Amino acid sequence: MENKSFAIEGMTCASCAQTVEKAAKKVRGVTQASMNLATEKLSIEYNEPTFSVKIYKKRWMIQGMN
Repeated sequence: MENKSFAIEGMTCASCAQTVEKAAKKVRGVTQASMNLATEKLSIEYNEPTFSVKIYKKRWMIQGMN
C-alpha cells in the first residue's frame, strides 16, 4: 500500500468534503480516502499496481475539481 495527498481547493462546507471523499473512494485502486476540509487536503491509500496518479489527476480535471 502507498499513500498520497492532494490539495483540493474551493470547498466551502462539510458536504463538499464528503462528496470529494466519496468520489475518491470510487477510483480503481484506492483502498481508503480521507478529506480534511480545514486543510483542503485529500489523503488516499492505494494499491500501487492498479492506481495511477496521472489518471487520478485527469479524472479530477474532467469532473471540474482542482
